Amino acid sequence: MITLIGKDLAKKGQEFVFLGPTDECENCRFKSSCLGSLEVNRKYVVLDVKDNEQKCPVHAEGIVVPVEIDRAEIELLTPSKNIFEGSTFTFSAPDCDEKCDYHDFCFPEGLKENDKCIVLNNEGKHEGECRKGLSLNKLTLGFVI
Repeated sequence: MITLIGKDLAKKGQEFVFLGPTDECENCRFKSSCLGSLEVNRKYVVLDVKDNEQKCPVHAEGIVVPVEIDRAEIELLTPSKNIFEGSTFTFSAPDCDEKCDYHDFCFPEGLKENDKCIVLNNEGKHEGECRKGLSLNKLTLGFVI
């Protein structure tokens, strides 16, 4: 996918979560090429930076550049024991309201309920202690689209 991103953020490997357009985006002539392929609350990674600059009042430096992006990999802590590298599953958020040190790994940015995921890496048992007493595995996920 191609989108426009602030010049200061346009670096290969840069990850970002798209939080939605601002009011200034509404009448911009680049709106469709900038926002058209992005989904709110998704995490993306920059794969390549293109050679072109456009003015933009929203971004720092007032400049955006085209970049090639894809959904970023996501790290997840899960109690599931039947997940192995290469397997696919549908994400279901755990039933947990604890605000512990691992909360952001159990409910990672960019991952939504019912997302179809593929396990890229299973690092096995997480060493940290879950407040609910769950045995957690640490996974790196990609998306099945």
